[in-house]
Amino acid sequence: MTAPALTKMTKIEVVVPGGEAPAVRDLIQSVGATGYTSVSGVSGLGHHGYRQGRLLFNQQAALELLITVVPESKVGALLAGLRPLLDASSGVMFVTETYVSRPEYFS
Repeated sequence: MTAPALTKMTKIEVVVPGGEAPAVRDLIQSVGATGYTSVSGVSGLGHHGYRQGRLLFNQQAALELLITVVPESKVGALLAGLRPLLDASSGVMFVTETYVSRPEYFS
């Protein structure tokens, strides 16, 4: 799909336990991404069973969703850092092609 006046980018979404979220945020910033969106208290069903979105005792007990959009030149470094982190803990990553109207926000 191509759309006039839109620029192709890559969206990376990562769901991790709250205790792992700071490492993901640091990694996103270290590769030069200009920002991210963080949503805490997400819930869902996966390999580790059902996870509720509410906090049990502290922020580490909940799942967090982190979303960033980066140009193609930053995807490899971000994925290289996220793979070992996800191998060591529960979590999931989604990588999709997306289009943005203001590419200067992501460079």
